[in-house]
Amino acid sequence: MNGNNPDIACLKARAKNIRRHVLRMAERVGQGYVGQGLGIADLLAALYFHELRYDAKRLDWPERDRFVLSIGHYSIGLYAALAEAGVIPIEELDTYGADGSRLEMSGSEFTPGFEMTGGSLGHGLGQAVGMALGLRLDARDARVFCLLSDGELHEGATWEAAMAGAHYRLDHLFAFIDCNNQVADGPTAQVMNIEPLQLKWQAFGWDTQRINGNRIEDITDAIARAKTARNQPHAIILDTLMGKGVTMFENREKQHFIRVEAREWELARKQLEASL
Repeated sequence: MNGNNPDIACLKARAKNIRRHVLRMAERVGQGYVGQGLGIADLLAALYFHELRYDAKRLDWPERDRFVLSIGHYSIGLYAALAEAGVIPIEELDTYGADGSRLEMSGSEFTPGFEMTGGSLGHGLGQAVGMALGLRLDARDARVFCLLSDGELHEGATWEAAMAGAHYRLDHLFAFIDCNNQVADGPTAQVMNIEPLQLKWQAFGWDTQRINGNRIEDITDAIARAKTARNQPHAIILDTLMGKGVTMFENREKQHFIRVEAREWELARKQLEASL
């Protein structure tokens, strides 16, 4: 997919379908990283149904754009997007988290559409920098899009990669930082404050924007603007709401990994259908 004029209504519909798929998978196991999958659905819709160049039938196409999911536990959201995009069968979502499934709770390279194995945090941006350098050496015009979390900014390796990306002027590298202010041990700001975040990325030499990560039009506008900046990698900081679209999840105090009672899933689906 790639185009100049995004169909926002279509992208919003795709994002809602991605959220439906997330609930489908999470209900099967009764728990998981539901809030993250719901919160990042708008970005995934904007990327997979507007911006990314890829071929669902030829995942090893050398000229494809690379999407690097650094935060492996967000895989539930990426599985949903890949199913919506026709990369994996929608029916396969029912195997999420099962023994022997290609859809583990933290994604692996053997899953179609995954460029790296996630799990240990703080490694994705470094791999994305390496991919971007490799593409330059191969004289390919493919781009690298990396999704990382605000919690990963507690990792020193992330900032080493940020320095390298700016040093090599990788203007075909895009980093999206999901700022939902939640890590496993509580609110990000309390565990380790990362602000002022936009100023930090700018100081590291990145073209930087901060936007509402749950507004698709803001996301597509930010990517379009970033593409006009040369000789710098691009950081787009996304302020998102975990559990977006399902009120009962949006309002939970702790969202990193949630367990949901069997009786609650029908209510979650109803709230999603009534939202957005």
